Amino acid sequence: MRRGVKYAAAGLALLLAAGASRAQDFPVQPPGGDDSPPPPPIGLALPEDFLAPPSDLVTPLAILDRLVVPGTRMQLEWRPGGGISAAEIPSPVVVTRGALSGPVLCLVAGVHGDEINGVEIVRRLAHGIDPTRLSGTVIGVPIVNVHGYSRGTRYLPDRRDLNRYFPGSRSGSIASRIANGFFQDIISHCDMLVDFHTGSFERSNLPQVRADLTRPEVLEFSRHFGNTVVLHSPGNKGMLRVAATAVGVPAVTFEAGAPARLEPEEIAQAVAAIERLMVQTGMREDPAAAEGAGLPLDPAVVAKRPDPAPIFLDSRWVRANSGGLLISEVTLGQRVQSGQRLGRVIDPVANVERYILAPVAGRVIGMALNQSVLPGYAAFHLGTETSEQQAVEEAADPDEVIEDDPDPVDRPDAPDPAVGEDYE
Repeated sequence: MRRGVKYAAAGLALLLAAGASRAQDFPVQPPGGDDSPPPPPIGLALPEDFLAPPSDLVTPLAILDRLVVPGTRMQLEWRPGGGISAAEIPSPVVVTRGALSGPVLCLVAGVHGDEINGVEIVRRLAHGIDPTRLSGTVIGVPIVNVHGYSRGTRYLPDRRDLNRYFPGSRSGSIASRIANGFFQDIISHCDMLVDFHTGSFERSNLPQVRADLTRPEVLEFSRHFGNTVVLHSPGNKGMLRVAATAVGVPAVTFEAGAPARLEPEEIAQAVAAIERLMVQTGMREDPAAAEGAGLPLDPAVVAKRPDPAPIFLDSRWVRANSGGLLISEVTLGQRVQSGQRLGRVIDPVANVERYILAPVAGRVIGMALNQSVLPGYAAFHLGTETSEQQAVEEAADPDEVIEDDPDPVDRPDAPDPAVGEDYE
């Protein structure tokens, strides 16, 4: 009897020990082992997983009193404050907020109302980007100067050039107030800026990037446009790109074609250059680097593929030495030799022809359209190819300052304190 009780007690002890081991969720820490707490069960989220947001989280963009959510495009309207444009159509602002994180690229045109190539370039780019495949944001403003655009003129209603007044002032002239409003409402959101223009006063420009190459951030930015001509130009005070760069936004001017007309070839070249810019800055996938549609970039393929290099140029204007009717004998983009005839100026009264000769060998990157000219009129813009290093060195110590506009007729006169005029 005692032996049976003894065996029963031993069996009960073994049964209880086995039950306890099966009911234990975590292994028992052996004496003298590690004092750190055991890991939680697989699948259980820790508190910090909820509190720490992902590093690449894309939030809605707050602009012009609206929120543009990631992966969408929204067309907004901009008007300068103070009722300046109450009687005018508003400036359209197309905001494409990418689904992935990245920089904010601003594309603006129509600062001069008659330069409509840029209007079409920005419209085409702003509405052609897929926001679900974009890393970053593109803000497109195809018409900044709606006053000039609606009238087909370069200027504002008071004949001021808007591109001489940035960043503007809240209490200055109408040009200064419009510039200030645009700068505060739009440019303050930008990480990079491209301002589109054409030749001025019946001149046409080969598609080209104009940049202040003495600024490292602008030089780096200018390398991303593929095989596009890059010309050093410090710009003039009051230009949008000069004012933007001064506040830390790398900016360039992109010149393409002539004013008051639409030129499909120049537009297509500019669009291709901006698409290349977005690939180079990581905003878009490079279709040439993917083996099929929708495939992600292969870094090894990208590293082995040579990128189109920009073409750095020095330049100089060739002017007419006599007045009359200008007839060009070269085309935009043509390469010429030193001494080659660029065109002729005909005096219709004296029936005399005088030739304009190329002082150096180079490439025609800008030229006046056939028209009546006065002595000293800037007729041909010649560029000579140089290396990036040479362009930067000459930009730092130039012999001649190359301005965006060769003639000063569109620049504001000296301020007149008697009437309270304000020229920033």
